[in-house]
Formats: sequence, structure tokens, C-alpha cells
Amino acid sequence: MGLLFLIKLEGKVYSCKHCQTHFALSEDIASKNFHCRHGKAYLFHRVVNVTVGEKEERMMITGMHTVVDIFCVGCGSIVGWKYESAREMNQKYKEGKFILERFGTIFRLARFKVLGPDGSHYMGIQEALVSGSDVEDA
Repeated sequence: MGLLFLIKLEGKVYSCKHCQTHFALSEDIASKNFHCRHGKAYLFHRVVNVTVGEKEERMMITGMHTVVDIFCVGCGSIVGWKYESAREMNQKYKEGKFILERFGTIFRLARFKVLGPDGSHYMGIQEALVSGSDVEDA
């Protein structure tokens, strides 16, 4: 294993909840209207400091997609996934983009994976309850 080189971002940064490794800038958000299996998720154009897992086919609410899970390079936590390809033409806009899981509930307990730009690890009740137009279930 070699040296780990992390990219440090400047501005409003989304980062790992465990080790604060930078992932993305708020200006790189493509959509805040996504949900994953456990709660709120954001779609990003660009994400840094992650490694990818194996490609796999996943049936999601919006159809079949080829995705790879993404992991924090700092601590190895799974933080979301990257869309490799989409079968449906109206879902092609997701290809090459990343989902970072912001917030969720597991067994009725609030969980979060990614810290917001202000350091928050939770979102307001209203935002957590609003369902978006783009819902995914990975």
C-alpha cells in the first residue's frame, strides 16, 4: 500500500462523517431530490477521494442501472454509489454521476454518512420527510 494523497477542496464541502475526508463541493450538486434505501441522498456531478467497488446491475425504482459502490479513501466507509450506465433513455443523465447518501433512518434511528458544508450531520425534519421526484432504492 502506497502513500495516500487526498484532494482538499475549498468552499462549501461535503465530507466523510467518520474522518472528514472531502468528497464534493455544494456547487457540484446536480440534484437534492434523491432518496436511497435509508433516506436522503444527493446526486453530484463530481466526487473526489473515493474508491469504487465492483460493477453490478441494480433494479431501482427508476429502472435497471449498472452501478459501483463508492467508499471513502480515508476510512473505507461506504458513502454512496456511482452510476455507470442506465438502460432507460430518460435515465441516461445519471451516467457518470455520483450519489452521496446524506441522511437516513435505520431501525427508526437517524443515521448519516456524509457531513454537510456547515458541518451538520442531520437535516431539518421537513427536508428529511419530503420525498423527491428522483427516488432510488439501492
